[in-house]
Amino acid sequence: MLSFRILSAAALAALPAAPLASGPAASLPADAPPAAPAPAGIPSLVAWAPGFPGSTKEAQPTMDALAAAVAAAAQLPAGGFAAVYQETEKGGLARLQQPDAALAMVPLPAFLKYEKELGLVPRLAVVQAGAPDASESWSLVAGAGKLKGAADLAGWQLVSGASYAPRFVRGPALGGWGALPAGVTLAPAGAVLSALRRAAAGEKVALLLDGAQAASIATLPFAKELETVTRSAPLPGALLCTVRGRLPDARATALVQALAGLAARPEAAAALAGVRIARFVPLDEAALKRARAAWDAVPETP
Repeated sequence: MLSFRILSAAALAALPAAPLASGPAASLPADAPPAAPAPAGIPSLVAWAPGFPGSTKEAQPTMDALAAAVAAAAQLPAGGFAAVYQETEKGGLARLQQPDAALAMVPLPAFLKYEKELGLVPRLAVVQAGAPDASESWSLVAGAGKLKGAADLAGWQLVSGASYAPRFVRGPALGGWGALPAGVTLAPAGAVLSALRRAAAGEKVALLLDGAQAASIATLPFAKELETVTRSAPLPGALLCTVRGRLPDARATALVQALAGLAARPEAAAALAGVRIARFVPLDEAALKRARAAWDAVPETP
C-alpha cells in the first residue's frame, strides 16, 4: 500500500522487528534495480517515500490506477501516463534520474536533500487521507522525564524515518528546540515499535515521529511511560514536484493541473483512496521558505 505515513498502532506493530542500527546514520540500502522507465514519450510520476512500508512491485497496481486517473483528467490516451512507487532512498534517486521521470511526489526531508541535485520544482502540496491539511508536525518522543533539553541527547540513539536526511532532523524538525549534540546517533526507523518499547523502558532511545506515528502512541499499552518532549512547527508534508527539463512547460503544467483536479472527479476517487491521498492543494510558500531556511542553517557534514 502506498503511503507516506504509518497510520496506526496496528501498522506500528506490523513493522519488522529487526534490530536498530547502532552506528551512524545508515548508508544507502542495497535494493533491486529501479523499475524500468515508461516507453519513450510517456511521462512518469515517481512517488518516493524512503523508509516507508510497501515495495515497488506491491504498489504497482495502485500506481497504475492513479496513472490512469491522471491520464483521463489530462485528456491523454489510455496508457499515456505512468506512475511508480519507490520505498528506498537509493531506488528513488536512481528512478528519478531516468529521463521519463517528469513528476515526483516526495516527503519534505527527501525534497530538501535532493531538490537541487534532481532539479525538483515544487508545484502542489499533498493532503493525506484523514488529514485536515497538507502540513506536518514532527514529534520527539522519549521515556517520560528523560529529556529536558537538546543537550541531554548526547550519547543517545535517535530513531526516525527521516534519519537519511540528518540536516532535516537537526534543522526543520528539531532546530527550534536547540542544537543537537554531536554525540547523538541517528538510526533508521526499521523497528519503530521495538524502539518505543526501549524508550518506555528507560533506555537512551528517542524517536522523531511524523504526525500519524505520534498520534498512534496513545493506543499503545505502555503509552504512559512515554513523553512527547517537543514538536516542530507545522511544516510542509509531501510535495508534488516537476523535474526541471523533463517536459515542456505547457505539458508539465497540464499534468499538474490534472492532479490538482483529481479530487473533484468522482471516477478518480478510488485511485486517490488507493494511495491514501485526499487531494492536492496549492503550496504554502511561506512554510516551505521557513523549512528551506532551517535546512540551510545546518552545516552540511561529509
